[in-house]
Amino acid sequence: MKVLFLDAYNLIYRARSGFTQGEYAIIYNFFRGIRPLIEQFDPDKVYFVLEGNPKFRAQLSEGSYKGNRESAGDDFHRQKAAIINLVGELFPFESVRHPDLECDDTIATLAVQHASQGDDITIISSDSDFIQLLNLERYDIQIYNPVKKQFFETPEYDYVTWKALRGDATDNIPGIPGVGDKTAEKIVNDPQKMKAILENKEKREIFERNINLIRLVDFSNDMSKLERKIGSGDWDMIQQAFEDLGFESMLKEKTWDKFVKTFERL
Repeated sequence: MKVLFLDAYNLIYRARSGFTQGEYAIIYNFFRGIRPLIEQFDPDKVYFVLEGNPKFRAQLSEGSYKGNRESAGDDFHRQKAAIINLVGELFPFESVRHPDLECDDTIATLAVQHASQGDDITIISSDSDFIQLLNLERYDIQIYNPVKKQFFETPEYDYVTWKALRGDATDNIPGIPGVGDKTAEKIVNDPQKMKAILENKEKREIFERNINLIRLVDFSNDMSKLERKIGSGDWDMIQQAFEDLGFESMLKEKTWDKFVKTFERL
């Protein structure tokens, strides 16, 4: 079975680019961009994965985790909520969310579960944190960056260790002072250099904190909190919703027929 994981917030945020006119431009860009991805990967099942609130990461970082990110604004959040509602209610995807963890953790847990059963896994996201899953070479997992329109490559080193050494500016995780990309790679591949890092109390504390911030959480032993919802796949209602939003160009006969046909097999 081919399983596709959509990093919901990553894709919605990306939809700010493109068509910018009108009250619902982000919603329009999102659904216009999703169709070719479904067509390209032709999945049997699609997960639409939402964010929870990873309190443990905020506690580990004393509140600084992702503290460098500015709000995208009220209009973005209004349209984001509308997209999540439309997908959750009407599209033939399974929307999933763990209230206490990030989307990345949920995708990682479900992706490994499916991969261990022999399924082919594709994750759609520009988030480099997923690269750590490529180190699990026994599983058939690939990660597609929809911005660069290419797959992430498997690194020749342990990605979590490398990133813990050099930090992650995107998530406001400072690395060990003086350690950049190339130095971190040298340390990962040299046991003596790695030992020297771990023997330094200050550097070891930074490294261990970062490992716990960066490594994706596997909650497969307790799935009880996972929230799941499958949309109805009611194309008459989807068509009506698009009419209400004023998406005339998407509702032209040939365009709409192609749109529906892309999703019908799910």
